[in-house]
Amino acid sequence: METKERSEENKICPLEVAVNTISGKWKIPIVWQINEGKKRPSEFLRGIAKVDRRVLNQQLTEMVKDGILKRKSFNELPPRVEYTLTELGEQLVGILWQLNDWGKLLIPEQKDSSN
Repeated sequence: METKERSEENKICPLEVAVNTISGKWKIPIVWQINEGKKRPSEFLRGIAKVDRRVLNQQLTEMVKDGILKRKSFNELPPRVEYTLTELGEQLVGILWQLNDWGKLLIPEQKDSSN
């Protein structure tokens, strides 16, 4: 019985993994922006209000590690880096559109107009 309890505790919850992967104040805005095409860090800084460069870089690095973004470095002076969505990231965009549609149902003005 102790082994069964231990194995239950060690199970990985896919929903928890998914939520943890996209948690972070700027990760969803990053995905929304990069869905329009490849982006350089400076473009994210211009497009996302109030994001700190250090935090942006940290979140971009996490998203590359998690397989949502792909980072490409160019051997140029000055150095240039671009980010694009991976296939996993593109799947996330579809999920975020569904979440966006669901969110519309939660907005009072839109609730009233849909009845």
